Amino acid sequence: MTAPTPQEAYRATNKHYELPAELFEIYLDRRMKYSAGLYSDADTDLDQAQTDKLHFVARRLGLRGGEQLLDVGCGWGSLILFMAKEYGCRVTGVTPSGPQAEYIRQRAEEAGVTDLVTLRSGSFSELEMAGKFDAVTMLGSIVHMPDRTQVLRKVHGLLRRNGSLYLSESCFRDDATYREFSRRPGTVHVTESIFGFADMVPVSALVAAIESAGFSLTGLTDLTAHYHRTIEQWEERAQAALDRVEEVAPGMGEPLIRYLQTANAGWGYTTKHYALSALKSRMGPTEAP
Repeated sequence: MTAPTPQEAYRATNKHYELPAELFEIYLDRRMKYSAGLYSDADTDLDQAQTDKLHFVARRLGLRGGEQLLDVGCGWGSLILFMAKEYGCRVTGVTPSGPQAEYIRQRAEEAGVTDLVTLRSGSFSELEMAGKFDAVTMLGSIVHMPDRTQVLRKVHGLLRRNGSLYLSESCFRDDATYREFSRRPGTVHVTESIFGFADMVPVSALVAAIESAGFSLTGLTDLTAHYHRTIEQWEERAQAALDRVEEVAPGMGEPLIRYLQTANAGWGYTTKHYALSALKSRMGPTEAP
């Protein structure tokens, strides 16, 4: 199968993110964060887990406040709005979706951070980007980009010297599993029927791309159990409000539940979820770990 061009992948993936915000409000947390939370104990709820995860990202990036931050694939704005509000960062978000951009603008105005938030609409691979950033985040977005090394080289060029990268992604647990399962019906339902285009690869492929782009890898954390619990809570919320799902997005009830169940069934067997951090530095961190 020939890999799609960046523009073809952008158009295919964008169908998922053009769904109404009201659909995602049904099953995501109050910040509308569409990626794994971080659970400190058995009593942590979804809202707290997602807030804790955002602080985790800030720590991995080494944020102290006031940095210039780029979020590639900013979703419904949870990360950029949080970093602007809580850390005073000047944030730029890239989204493929017009509805997402409008939603974020409204939330930024409500939060009083409009002056700190810049939005770019389109495919990151194709956008002309200017300026230098202190940090870049990519939470679940590189899976939708056919040439991950080219994308990371672009990110590397946009970072200041010693700038930091945080990337999290769901991965096949190894290369043999990728070759065996990537074209199975359940996988294709998620990567093509839901997202239009997604190429989930082993984490070794992401590490290789990070290295090829010129970064020093500084950390790799297994968050599989946390994503499993996150999706459990998403499914519970969606199941409890199926009538509302059908009301705001007719015909999406069954595909949404199937997507969540398929995604959760493979954790630890065929799939994993990792957080990776890296520096634009030949020598890596200078502080003791």
